[in-house]
Amino acid sequence: MARENAFPLIAIPLLFGVIVSLFPSVASITGVCYGMIGDNLPSKSDVVHQYQSYGILAMRIYKPDGDTFNALKGTDIDVMVGVPNEELTLYANDASAAASWVQNNILAYDGVSFKYIAVGNEVSGDDANNILPAMSKIWDAICSAGRQDRIMVSTAVRFDVLNNTYPPSNSVFSAPFMGPIVQFLNNTGNPLFANIYPYFAYVGNQGDIPLDYALFTATGTVVSDGQFQYQNLFSAMVDSMYSALEKAGGNNVPVVVSETGWPSYGGVGATVQNAQTYNQNLIRFLNYGTPRVPAYMEGYIFAMFNENQKPGDEVERNFGLFNPNQSPVYPIYFN
Repeated sequence: MARENAFPLIAIPLLFGVIVSLFPSVASITGVCYGMIGDNLPSKSDVVHQYQSYGILAMRIYKPDGDTFNALKGTDIDVMVGVPNEELTLYANDASAAASWVQNNILAYDGVSFKYIAVGNEVSGDDANNILPAMSKIWDAICSAGRQDRIMVSTAVRFDVLNNTYPPSNSVFSAPFMGPIVQFLNNTGNPLFANIYPYFAYVGNQGDIPLDYALFTATGTVVSDGQFQYQNLFSAMVDSMYSALEKAGGNNVPVVVSETGWPSYGGVGATVQNAQTYNQNLIRFLNYGTPRVPAYMEGYIFAMFNENQKPGDEVERNFGLFNPNQSPVYPIYFN
């Protein structure tokens, strides 16, 4: 997941709009993405035990993994599993292949609490045209199995699927493939997965984005838009996604933050203190939602471990909450 181009210049967002009360005010859900791009990581069973010991309620993995699924059986940890980008063409064009994927990777694992299927992650270019047909066929297979009330199907997008994000009330989807996807999600009652990184927004525009605004530590309102007052960039970015969804006819589409996080080493602002501050404050913030949707949110922190084989800049290998030996990079509390 190369991130250096994930955010065009983003000025401090001025937020907008109309409160959309889509969801009940219940406890938030904080998950953690379980990346596996390393040669020194713990066993799958040890990883699952660590999720349990820290009270982490949900796990995102980026492709099916039988050893992980077997370790998850009976744990009640909610699971978001990905359909890899390189497989989308197959499932977009072959309903039987999509049905086989569901059978082999979902239905075959009784006792695993599958909640979400992410059909592709940050897909771009011509491959993006395969998202909707693949997603539709995976969803049809879920419905055929009678699991549509338990498992939701969507795709995970980067923030730069948006355009005109200043002010965020003007935000629209820049990618033409997003309109039909939004209609599908709205019609089927599925959410949109969005990877939201204030860190990369801050790095890309330090002149306009104060660090405390990105870290949830601003002591008062940083930006105002009518009745809405904003103290953190995360809520501005999430509300930008909601504004675009509304314009695309997705008034009933909730946003699940499928990735967010802050690195502890390797780049501008990447310190242990900043990473701890961002992630701990995020866990608290998810209980309150955003000015536009002031209700609980679901979010997945990236990532469980530092991944020593992750490609790209050094910062990419240092998003972990834990070291590969399972010791914490910094103290973090989920309850």
